[in-house]
Amino acid sequence: MMTEDTQAQPYTDAAILYVSLNDGKTRREKIPDELYKNYLGGRGLGVKMLYDNLRPGIDPLSPENLLIFAIGPSTATTVPTAGRFAVITKSPQTGTIFDSSCGGYFGAQLRRAGYAAIVLEGKSDKPVYLWIDDDSVEIRDASAVWGKDVEVTTDMLLEATHEKAQVACIGPAGENQINMAAIMNDKHRAAGRGGVGAVMGSKHVKAIVVRGQKTVAIPDKQRLTEEVKRSRRLIKKNAVTNKSLPVYGTPVLVNVANEYGMLPTNNFQFGNFNDAEGVSGEKLLERLAVRTYNCYGCPIGCGRISKAYGKEVGGPEYESIWSLGPQCGINDLEWIAEANHRCNLMGIDTISVGSTIGCAMELAQRGKLETHLQFGSTTGILEMIDDIAHKRDLGADLSEGSRKLAAKYGAPELAMQVKGLEIPAYDPRAVQGHALGYATSNRGGCHLRSYLIGPEILGTPVLIDRDKPDGKADLVKLYQDISAAMDSMAVCRFTNFAWSPDDYARLLSASSSLEMSGRDFLKVGERIYNLERLFNNREGLTSADDQLPPRFSEPLPEGNSRNRVVQLDIMLPEYYKLRGWDKDGNPTKKTLERLGIGS
Repeated sequence: MMTEDTQAQPYTDAAILYVSLNDGKTRREKIPDELYKNYLGGRGLGVKMLYDNLRPGIDPLSPENLLIFAIGPSTATTVPTAGRFAVITKSPQTGTIFDSSCGGYFGAQLRRAGYAAIVLEGKSDKPVYLWIDDDSVEIRDASAVWGKDVEVTTDMLLEATHEKAQVACIGPAGENQINMAAIMNDKHRAAGRGGVGAVMGSKHVKAIVVRGQKTVAIPDKQRLTEEVKRSRRLIKKNAVTNKSLPVYGTPVLVNVANEYGMLPTNNFQFGNFNDAEGVSGEKLLERLAVRTYNCYGCPIGCGRISKAYGKEVGGPEYESIWSLGPQCGINDLEWIAEANHRCNLMGIDTISVGSTIGCAMELAQRGKLETHLQFGSTTGILEMIDDIAHKRDLGADLSEGSRKLAAKYGAPELAMQVKGLEIPAYDPRAVQGHALGYATSNRGGCHLRSYLIGPEILGTPVLIDRDKPDGKADLVKLYQDISAAMDSMAVCRFTNFAWSPDDYARLLSASSSLEMSGRDFLKVGERIYNLERLFNNREGLTSADDQLPPRFSEPLPEGNSRNRVVQLDIMLPEYYKLRGWDKDGNPTKKTLERLGIGS
């Protein structure tokens, strides 16, 4: 057996594994040095590969689309939270370039098996799964697990491979190629948004199972040790990462959002929920908590295991509590935990499914749709989640997402989405910078491209006026660039509460062969963001797509954000100017040259 020293591998020697599903052949290629330097790994690596290899206009569910799983240069090192991976593809839900990030332990196993990325090409003629055991790669028959839910699939594949392997798989939603299908690992961690699971299902790939035993080579272990100690101290000094998230998890935000009048209720008709306390993180801890857990290398530990109707379930996270709760007018916390569990079993994005159900409820409220779905009632929703996953009856309409649902029933303005992706659990009328982040997100309605809830609500790193549009364009650009680089490194978004660009650069430099300053780190993120924009522009998206639903031009009727509206008309032109884009939102030649992006 190889010794630890002889099998230690630097990231630059990790392979990109190409899997041709058409003929079952695989090949390995080294990451080009320039690609590594300019795009790092993770999201950036995948974005660059998609841009270079997809022709405009392809159907996201056709064999021509690529599905890329990628980790970053710091993955599986001692850098805190460096166990994440990204899934990158063209989204069937939005038609945009898309990446979805996921925690758990799959990313670290992939790195230890010696891979920087897996690229799935073409389409298998039958259900298969990929079994990677260090250097051994097999495409195996998946007929025994096709049709099974995520938990059963995971257990069966671990029994068929190795108990210490990690499984990333789809459920019935992905098999049926619904627009909201997720890719799941650790049974309830999700690369959740944009229909990445539908792309996996379109290729007839049920799962990737990976076991890695290699060690990761570090150029200067002492340097990395010191930087890790320093970064952990910063996490301990921050109230959000040291207290709020470890104790309550992400549901700590329920009461916070409600207090500010920005907890979307009844499909964003209101910003206050009359029983927010009953579905809060505090109440979850009191009533349903079983234990907490950490993803790979994470000192924060925001993960929750809860008990619903006598069984242990994962989560629910803040976004899931909101989408299946206040968004639908529901205040039954145990039922919400069960509904979240049902989504995980089916492999569905909880944000989009809950928001789409809320949209259906308002369509019914306004006489546009005949359905049993009503605000405040849980009746039939669990069955509807199953119907969505299997494209049955009305569930087939909902499976397309809120944009297509609302348009079909004659009220497109009732879909709370941007570029086809449902907006998450922060009413943008209450937070001007966050609203601009929604509008300009390259993957559609997303809170994580530019999480200005930190400075606008939580006061980290400093508190800024949430109502004023002034200066928000600069902040949105900064946070978008940081996020793109973080996702390419690849580390957890929550570290952004405690670390600056200089901190990320120091950790990246210490854990890899790159030497990078904070300014360099931001430039990598800016390069990635602009390349994503170019991808979307050549797919036909324009400045007209950088808009919010008309509801957000109507004042909130009550609460601590009463009478507020989004002031996008002020912020968007300034944002384009700061980005170095023309008035139509296209990156200029000068900007592309500065960033080293070829036409």
